[in-house]
Amino acid sequence: MSFFSRVVTAATFALSLAGALASSPGWATGTDQGLVTTPALQTLNTLAPQMVPAVEPVAPASTVTPSSVPMVQPLPAEEPEFETLDAAVAAQASEAKDEATRCLAGAIYFEAKGEPLAGQLAVAEVILNRAKSGRYPPDVCSVITQRGQFSFVRGGKIPAIDTDRRSYRTAVAVARVALDDMWDSNASDAMYFNATHRRPSGGAIKVASIGNHVFYR
Repeated sequence: MSFFSRVVTAATFALSLAGALASSPGWATGTDQGLVTTPALQTLNTLAPQMVPAVEPVAPASTVTPSSVPMVQPLPAEEPEFETLDAAVAAQASEAKDEATRCLAGAIYFEAKGEPLAGQLAVAEVILNRAKSGRYPPDVCSVITQRGQFSFVRGGKIPAIDTDRRSYRTAVAVARVALDDMWDSNASDAMYFNATHRRPSGGAIKVASIGNHVFYR
């Protein structure tokens, strides 16, 4: 065999051997190694979906609208507490800014300006109780100016008062305490009052005696 023939034969054999190696399942080049699937890898790939825990889809956050948020109710304002009636009266403004306060202060002034604060408050309670009773006019001023009820009333009106008088300013403060129910009076359910020297009408029940007045219901 000539030298050329031997070269051709060797080359043919080398090519045949390379093809056999490439087609063999147990042999692969480094480039193709990752593409070969062995039985063990097939088993692992089959089990892989079962081994990986399922991930629950995350629900999108709900949209919060103003109407879906519960309203927070404000806490009711606490009524001021006073240790004494004197303290409650002293804490009030001495200016009457509304008609009910002016009328009630006028009645307190004319009927009880010389009485202790408890007596002035009791007079105010009588007037307020009458307005709530349904047997008298339904508002403070009408109760006071009702004909034949209070002797200081003139022509259906409360006489003018010097508002700079200290006794009147006190009457205004007492009226505010009574209207806002800031203090419990000893005559809280009284409907009438008389001077101590006058006898009440028949059937009246005594509630309290304060200063120069006796209070009845």
